[in-house]
Amino acid sequence: MRGGRLTRETLAAIERWVAREGIECLYFLADSGDPETAPLAEESGFRLVDLRVTLERRGGGPGAVSSAGPPAAAAPAGGAAGTGGGRGPETTAGTPVRVRPATAADLPELRRLAAASHRDSRFYHDPHFDRRRCDALYAGWIEKSCADPAGIVLVAGVPDPAGRPAGYITGTIGEDGEGRMGLLAVAAAARGRGVGGELIAAVLDWFAGRGADPVSVVTQGRNVRAQRIYQRFGLLTRSVELWFHRWWPPAPSPEDGER
Repeated sequence: MRGGRLTRETLAAIERWVAREGIECLYFLADSGDPETAPLAEESGFRLVDLRVTLERRGGGPGAVSSAGPPAAAAPAGGAAGTGGGRGPETTAGTPVRVRPATAADLPELRRLAAASHRDSRFYHDPHFDRRRCDALYAGWIEKSCADPAGIVLVAGVPDPAGRPAGYITGTIGEDGEGRMGLLAVAAAARGRGVGGELIAAVLDWFAGRGADPVSVVTQGRNVRAQRIYQRFGLLTRSVELWFHRWWPPAPSPEDGER
């Protein structure tokens, strides 16, 4: 559902469309600045499930990340702290982090990591969704990102006996020239080693080298740790929107009427 604002007339139109199309669940991204929309949404059965926070950085250019990076005292976000822009520095644990493009051989581990890493998302906070289907959503998402010729998936590695990626970040550049960071995840065993910060620095370098400006990222309102690390890389809040979900009972099947 698009538009960001509700009126009683649009709600009536929604009800007609839902009945006609047999919709069971509707997502609504609401304008947080409209004082009438949220009360109308809740009155009509929508449930607030998340805040959508968009952060943005403008004016990046080649070398802008590597030469500056985040402040040296950056605290962990999701357990990972930024350590600067150059590839392969020492982490807080003294172990080098290497960032490189993902390969086909990484995909099984990336799918496994994605299925376990995005529990702050709105889907996991809506009890109507089966958690296994949420896991599968993110596993499929990272797989599609790896196959996207217009984007990049970067993986970070620290010494690991099995050679598994310690984390990943995705990025795309839109037709409008805006760079968009997508999924970011760090394996639980690699947190606290600077992996998340290195991945962000690397994708910002990738954007800068292609002239992408501005660069943006979307995260959850409840994911304060992620917001903090993005802010340390110069991304500031551009907008805050409200995610609502509404569910309708499944339409009865013909067999139901025969019982």
